[in-house]
Parts: sequence; structure tokens; C-alpha cells
Amino acid sequence: MAGHIFSMTPQNVPHIHTEYRLIKTSIPAPGTAEVFSRLDKVESRSMHGQLPLVWDKADDFSVYDIAGNRWIDFTSTIFVANVGHSNRRVTAAIKETLDHPLYSCYAYANPVRAQYLEKLIAFAGAPFEKAFLLSAGTEATEAALKLMRMQGQKAGKRRLGIICIENNWHGRTLGAQMMSGNLGQRAWIGYQDEDIHHIPFPYPWQLDGRSGEEFLLKGLNDLAAKGIDLSQDVCGFMLETFQGWGAVFYPKDFVQAIEAICRKNSILLAFDEMQAGFGRTGYKFGFQYYGVTPDLICTGKGMGGGVPLSGVIGRADIMDLPDIGNMSSTHSANPLVCAAGLAVLDELESRSLVAEANRKGKLFRQELESIQRRFPDHISWILGNGMIMAMLFQDPSTGKADGPFTSRIAERCMQKGLLVVHTGRESIKLGPPLTISDDALLEGIAVLAESIAEVVAE
Repeated sequence: MAGHIFSMTPQNVPHIHTEYRLIKTSIPAPGTAEVFSRLDKVESRSMHGQLPLVWDKADDFSVYDIAGNRWIDFTSTIFVANVGHSNRRVTAAIKETLDHPLYSCYAYANPVRAQYLEKLIAFAGAPFEKAFLLSAGTEATEAALKLMRMQGQKAGKRRLGIICIENNWHGRTLGAQMMSGNLGQRAWIGYQDEDIHHIPFPYPWQLDGRSGEEFLLKGLNDLAAKGIDLSQDVCGFMLETFQGWGAVFYPKDFVQAIEAICRKNSILLAFDEMQAGFGRTGYKFGFQYYGVTPDLICTGKGMGGGVPLSGVIGRADIMDLPDIGNMSSTHSANPLVCAAGLAVLDELESRSLVAEANRKGKLFRQELESIQRRFPDHISWILGNGMIMAMLFQDPSTGKADGPFTSRIAERCMQKGLLVVHTGRESIKLGPPLTISDDALLEGIAVLAESIAEVVAE
């Protein structure tokens, strides 16, 4: 990704054959460069930059390339395959839908839509009462922005301000990018909505002994100094459940203080749960880690088990703010995605995958912290909860973030039969399907440790 281009030249690597890995060719495998070359000619380069691997198929926690090599997957296709790749229950639901001749029906009703929404609301629990389904995460955060501002208008707010967090990420469309904290990524817009405000993120290395609440109040006081009155000028607070690039969670008291401020000042609290939802953090939804109750949650990724499904879930009085026809989408709630989403919920519940993610997450962290103790000069932080973890790397001589070193580790893992999320910066993210076996999880962690040791030695 940013700042690093992986070589397409096949490297002779040791062949590997274990219960969960198979590397039998040079890596990248023969034929890989040809597929990438074809894509370079016809596809926007914005889609490129990942590890040089051509996926052929994926099953549960295994990914196979066009040469038949097999990897343990610690990416879940960027945290989509919570219930495993090509989940059999999800596949059966899709096949059943395909055998019934109705792919799409716009906003017209269909039975599976009613069935899915009923189960989704039951899964979310109180106080959530209604949902609006979409196709992509950025659509969901845009819809939440709209709902927060409509509520602000209804409440008679002087301005329709939204408070967001620096360096959080909410998507690539206009409103979502304005709420996101990456200045460079939103430079194309040409202006900034003056009623979208950003306050600092409470990184653990920046707290300097302060509590999360103290850190929050400093950020809000800086807004107040600019003339922003919470009670009159703010209608919404948008939080990414954890900061994506490094699985960085907030201090609990930071989020709890935000909830209290929202209740005091008639501000809606929304969580962007794209990466965190549907069991990933060891909870149904990641906000539960903080012990708070938001007004809106934006969901996607693991929600559909691999098909494009996202949504906003909230109280009925908020979800019904738009008039009939005022908030709809061409592909919203089509029978295929609703059937897949229903199967995902059935799988999460029947296999107790939320509890499993919590249990495996403790094992995951324990093993990663053991690796950190082996390489304390190189690994600065182990962050995350449940089945979403991140390792942050530093240059031992300077203590500064070391992106190039991290890219080499991601590449070495690939050569050894493990796929990790290459972020393009000092972090490697790790998020296997929740269905991964303990043995496969431990084998993947061992491969990660081997890769770090080899790159350190070099």
C-alpha cells in the first residue's frame, strides 16, 4: 500500500506442507505477474498495493492461489469473513435464493427482507428498533450523518455540528470522508464542512498520565474556545469503534464521558461498527466493550458473510425521521443479501461465535504478547480485543514508526503461508475468521514469530 510496492519477481522459498499450509511453488506463484499486469492496464491503480497474491478460492480460514498454494488467513478479507470464507450455511442460503427467480425488487417488499430485519433487530437488542439496509459501509455512515442532522433540525439546534475523532476512518464518499480524520485523503473535496469538527484521538502513548475523560475534555474545551456550544451547535458524535489502522481502542472512560455529554446536550451518539460488528471484538458489537448505548450503529463487512450488505440500526424515532422515499437505495435489502445476512446471524448464534471470539481473543493476545517480549526493541505495542489485533513496529535505533520493516514482515509471512493485513504503515493487523481452530490460530502466530525473527536477523 502507501509507500511500498511488492516485487512480482518469483522468489524461491522453502516448500511447506502442514495441516493448514501448503507452499509448493516460488512466491509470487507462476502466473501471478500476468494477472496483475492485465489489471494494471484496465483497473484504477487505487485498487492496487496489496500483497502479490492472486486468490483462486477461499474456504473457512484458508485461502488458495491460482497455483494451489494454501495460506492460513489472518485477514478475513479485511474483516468480512467473520463466519469463515464461503461459509456453507451462507452458500446454501444464496443457492436457495438463486433457485427462486427474484434477485432484486428495489423497495418492494419480499418475505426474506422481513425475516432478516426481524432477526437483525433481535440480534442487536434494545434500544434498537429499526434498520435501513445498504450495500457499502460508506453509504451507512453517510446515512447516519443524514439522520443525526435531521434530528438536530427537529430539535431546533442552532447549527448541525458533528464531532468526529482525528485519524478515524468512515469511508470514501463525500460526507464519510469529511467525517474521517485523514486530511490528505479528503483534500480532493476542496473545502471542509465547517460544522464537522475533529478532536484528538486518545492514543495510549499520548495520554501522559491523563485519564481518557481528561483527554476528551481538553479536546472539547478547544472546540468551545472556537465558539462551539455543545448544546446549541452539535447534533451528533461519530466514533469509529476502534481506530482501524492499528486496532487502537479508546480508554473506556473516554467513551463513557462522550455518552454522558451526548445525553446532557441532546446529541446523538453513533458508532461506525464496520470492522467491529458481528462478533469480531468478542461482543456482538464493539460498542459493548465500553459499556455504553449508542443511538445509531453503522454496520457492514462481516454483516453479509461476503456479499455487499451494510446498514444503519437505531431507535424508531430516529430511523423514521426521513419521509417515505426520502432514504432508499436501488439494491437495498434485495433477497440475496438478506438471505446471506440471515445465514450469518444463524451461524453466529448456532456456533456461539461471539463467545468463541472472546475466548480465542485472550489466547491470541497472550501469544502475541509473548512475541513482543522476544522482540521488545522492535515491537512497540500489541493492541486490539477479541479477534482483531495489531502489532506496531518501531526502529530500535530511533524509536520511530518503521513502515518498511513492517512491509518486509508481511511479505515474509506470505512466503511462509500466512496472510496478514498490510496497512502500509508501522502496523500489521491480524483478524482471522472467528471460525479458525485453535491449532490453526497457534500455527499462524508461530509463522508470524518466525517471520519477525528472520527479518530482525537480516
